[in-house]
Amino acid sequence: MESGRRSGSLMFNSLGSRFEAVFGSLRREVRLTPEAVERALREIRLALLEADVNFRVVRAFIDRVRDRAIDRGVLDSLTPSQQVLAIVRDELLALFGEPRPGLAATSARPQVVLLVGLQGTGKTTTTAKLGRWLRKQQRHPLLVSTDVRRPAAIEQLAVLGERAGLRVHAAASSADPVARATAAVDEARTLGFDAVLVDTAGRLHVDDALMEELVAIRDAVHPSDVLFVADAMTGQDAVKSAGEFHHRMGVTGIVLSKMDGDSRGGAALSVVSVVNVPVAFAATGEGLDDLEPFRPERLVSRLLGMGDVLSLVEKAEQAVAREDAAAMADRLRRNEFTLEDLRDQMRAVLRMGPLDQLLGLVPGLGRAAAGAELDGSAVVRTAAIIDSMTPGERRNPSVMNGSRRRRIARGSGASVQHVNQLLRQFAEMKKMMKRAAASGRTGRRKALRAALPR
Repeated sequence: MESGRRSGSLMFNSLGSRFEAVFGSLRREVRLTPEAVERALREIRLALLEADVNFRVVRAFIDRVRDRAIDRGVLDSLTPSQQVLAIVRDELLALFGEPRPGLAATSARPQVVLLVGLQGTGKTTTTAKLGRWLRKQQRHPLLVSTDVRRPAAIEQLAVLGERAGLRVHAAASSADPVARATAAVDEARTLGFDAVLVDTAGRLHVDDALMEELVAIRDAVHPSDVLFVADAMTGQDAVKSAGEFHHRMGVTGIVLSKMDGDSRGGAALSVVSVVNVPVAFAATGEGLDDLEPFRPERLVSRLLGMGDVLSLVEKAEQAVAREDAAAMADRLRRNEFTLEDLRDQMRAVLRMGPLDQLLGLVPGLGRAAAGAELDGSAVVRTAAIIDSMTPGERRNPSVMNGSRRRRIARGSGASVQHVNQLLRQFAEMKKMMKRAAASGRTGRRKALRAALPR
């Protein structure tokens, strides 16, 4: 787990807290009135503006929510605050338009994807991340850099490609961006790669020379996707740049990079409404695996404190093999859970990502996770303690005596108190599992007796 990696929802913690306060005040109202709705809308408007959402987008959003929220059917309903929450959720989703996560569906092989954007937005890293994502989809991408004015960019992509286990087109002698892109497509076609990811040059600002180069590459390789990489931390500047690129060369999708930052995040809520281009991907961390198709319904649910169980399930499926999960469930049923199993489960949790990110996906725990210090060090320490035990000690902790505990503490860099605490917690865990298994058997027997004819 990378030390700098943080939850992609960090950017929206402040905005989510404001929403939570607004709906908390609505729930305390004995009877919802148009005046109470207006007070809530003022707070929502202020929260969105402070989050750097485009002011025109905010104005239209508030008007739509007001028109629906002051309907008599909402005000007179049994759960008016929940009705208003549902309206806000619907209208936040409407800001993102028709979702189109991932890449365009095409039969062209190789499928060519052009990544464009200003300098410093993370295009090269995003290219490698997108390559990793394609590999998970059982695709075979080839990467190429056309940034010939900045040789370090070509070298950076080569290094990232090696780290990610991806092939990078190595035409070091070519100084023509269009020639590099077309040569990569030819190589992919010859060697059987089914996708080509083209990392293009950037500038500090949009200029004619850059646009002419990008249009020439686009016309030469006929991409299915032209993805604009927007630094989510730059707010409305990212939205403005996306609009200019779209006007000049026809962007098909947005990639929001640096979504794990702590900026206000208004770009994510503004870009579709202003530029009329869908968000295709979002980077949720610094690691090469931290790129995912952008699904607005999940972001909005987390923003409103509703959690994101589907993302949590997907992370668990990626971290734990299905057959391993089945074997573990079988051992739990037989009450054969050992310290080795506990260690393996902890490592699986760490593979799923930072603990604050995982808790943020659980409904109702997003704000609690934001304020907690959850760096995973306790999990790492526990795994180290278990690793310092012998196989016999892991399977039968009852053999532990004072000298064994001191040896384990020295070997793991922990204290004897930490070892004792782990053993106590594991013993309690075993008791709970035994009671749960017995309760399950009793329940099954009762259900069977009830089903028998009398």
